[in-house]
Amino acid sequence: MVNRRELDPDQSPGARFGQRLRALRDARGWTQDELGEHMGFSGTHISAVETNRRPPTPRFAASADKALGTGDQLERQGRAVWHTAILEGFPEYVAQEVRAAEMRLFELGIIPGLLQTPEYAAAITTGAVRRGAITEHQAEERLSLLARRQASLNRTPAPLVYVVLDESCVRRTVGGPRIMKAQLDRLIDFAELPSTVLQVAPYDLGERRAFDLPVTLLTLPDRAHIAYAESAQQGRLERDMRFVQPLLTAYHQLQAEALSQAASVAVIEEARKGTP
Repeated sequence: MVNRRELDPDQSPGARFGQRLRALRDARGWTQDELGEHMGFSGTHISAVETNRRPPTPRFAASADKALGTGDQLERQGRAVWHTAILEGFPEYVAQEVRAAEMRLFELGIIPGLLQTPEYAAAITTGAVRRGAITEHQAEERLSLLARRQASLNRTPAPLVYVVLDESCVRRTVGGPRIMKAQLDRLIDFAELPSTVLQVAPYDLGERRAFDLPVTLLTLPDRAHIAYAESAQQGRLERDMRFVQPLLTAYHQLQAEALSQAASVAVIEEARKGTP
């Protein structure tokens, strides 16, 4: 089999589902297109679920059970995916993030995950557990995925990472003074890397701030651009340049309006002085 991607079932519930689906399809001797014809999905969709680039929906799992004659096995296995703390659509984004040549991030109120220290990230997930938003198991899942995403930045060549933080990100204390101090230290270290640019969008930018929601833009090795956005229930990748290009333009405008990296580091250092 040419270019057959190996699967790691320990990676996530979605990866386990994908491996099980592939094994059942192989046992039938069907190609992805043939299974898709039986299910009413494209072969490309089957491939994306098998390789954990797209999560299985309840309708997908039920259709797979019917096509493969597996009762409700896949539907029951899919519940572990649907009950995950990882938003639908996010695994598809991560698959692109780990190969991006350039990343552009804008965040409000909280340090972006790729720049978080383990303690800061744990404080965020602990807060979500206490509110009942996620379970402890789901918190562990989030932290494990975050660690893998951060590790993927240490690739050669390193991706260029541009980050604009709303000032609220560095002023809002998360996890207490000690954890916040270490997090601000991490930002300063990040700004010193040769493949990064870190800027702060100050409060007094006012209406000139280009975005009111977090924005993530990726440039892939073939120079294609994609955007990722989240609602409370799901994440969505946008590849259509009719929609991506205005976001890229607005991001460049935001970079022009934000503080320089040197001035941004000075703001972070000033905030850091307020922590013991």
